[in-house]
Amino acid sequence: MASLRLGDTAPDFEQASSQGPIRFHERLGDSWGILFSHPADFTPVCTTELGLTAKLKDEFARRHVKVIALSVDSVESHGKWIPDINETQGTTVNFPIIADADRKVSELYDLIHPNANSTLTVRSLFVIDPAKKIRLIITYPASTGRNFDEILRVVDSLQLTDHHSVATPGNWKDGDDVVIVPSLQDPEVIQQKFPKGYKAVKPYLRLTPQPNR
Repeated sequence: MASLRLGDTAPDFEQASSQGPIRFHERLGDSWGILFSHPADFTPVCTTELGLTAKLKDEFARRHVKVIALSVDSVESHGKWIPDINETQGTTVNFPIIADADRKVSELYDLIHPNANSTLTVRSLFVIDPAKKIRLIITYPASTGRNFDEILRVVDSLQLTDHHSVATPGNWKDGDDVVIVPSLQDPEVIQQKFPKGYKAVKPYLRLTPQPNR
């Protein structure tokens, strides 16, 4: 299939996992979701990432995000890898790891990139909103671990900007000032939406305190 793009509906699937069969859309329900892939079990970078994901359980829960990992190896292999993750990372894996031995999910999500490796999945991550729309896609090289602070930051931005007429500037973190979207020009509406006021650096660049704070 063609590559997935932002705004596309995340493909649904049913596949085995370390926590039993997963029906993807059903599993997500009305939550946000993160689906992220790994080339294989017992790989060093992915071991650290899965451990970090487990440690961030409360952060994901606070944002109503369900996390699901994927590797092309079997459920049996996952069952042997998870104790290694728990031991070496000082945590307990608390989310499912999909067993994609037949590459069904990898094909649906375009995770096989022949120029990278024709047999291994690339390390892509998808943020999916409650309407099952893909809102973020990040693809990493095998040698570089994911930055989960950035992933949480993007989820914060998406959830904020979905409900307020704002965008988040470069390097924004939760609690920083935000930008009023240029399409909003009515002074009365601006006053109503942003009672704390705003600073017009330029007519198109208006900063205001984060409205849900």
